[in-house]
Amino acid sequence: MTGARTWCGAPPLAFIEAIVGSDSYFVHFNRQPGVADAVFDANARQFLRNLYRKNEPTAEPEPGMPLINLAHAEAPRGEPVMRDGELAVFIDAFEASGFTSSVNWYRNVDRNWELMEDVDPIVHQQALMIYGSRDTVMRAPNLEKFVPRVEVVELNCGHWIQQELPEETTRLILEWLQRGASRV
Repeated sequence: MTGARTWCGAPPLAFIEAIVGSDSYFVHFNRQPGVADAVFDANARQFLRNLYRKNEPTAEPEPGMPLINLAHAEAPRGEPVMRDGELAVFIDAFEASGFTSSVNWYRNVDRNWELMEDVDPIVHQQALMIYGSRDTVMRAPNLEKFVPRVEVVELNCGHWIQQELPEETTRLILEWLQRGASRV
């Protein structure tokens, strides 16, 4: 069995920093613990309002950590992906709990890598990956290497696929499940 360390010879945080730099949220959350959480907590409504957007116009990258910039941005860009009432559920939850527990998932990336040392990194089951063609998050360039039985579908949307195209996403998932059930 090949372990998780096979796919990434260095701890993931160092690998991410080498590829995308220190302004990456993964790197920032780890190198400056508590900074992002405090900004998100102090600006929960504004941050979430600015985060959950679609059809955002193209813009030049700004200096600094993009998610912190988003928390400080006065005006949202693009269109909301949720109605006000739906967004209010998220705002209320994060105002009550804060963002630290969510950010801690990213802070644990190297520890998870260590814990997965003896785990086979290959997903052998059939899988469905739905990408948004306008998502700014980089696609996994070698997905098929680690998920050889993956079916990849691309939808004309951004990062919030389920919120942007709920009916089409649900249809794709149900059709994929039906095809899989017919093969069993």
